[in-house]
Amino acid sequence: MGDWGLYMISIEIEELKKEINQIKKELIQVAEKTGLNSQDTLYCSQKLDKLIMTYQNFSYKKIK
Repeated sequence: MGDWGLYMISIEIEELKKEINQIKKELIQVAEKTGLNSQDTLYCSQKLDKLIMTYQNFSYKKIK
């Protein structure tokens, strides 16, 4: 992968980090408000899981 490709992946990784941190905060707020077993908490948790998986995939590509 060329320098440009690595640069673009680095930018996407940074954006994902920001979004992951934002969703973490949202998840905590939702869980406190609606409970750990609510549909809203579950939805937010699943959204966070997908973002983390995407982040891990991008990080792996950058290392590779």
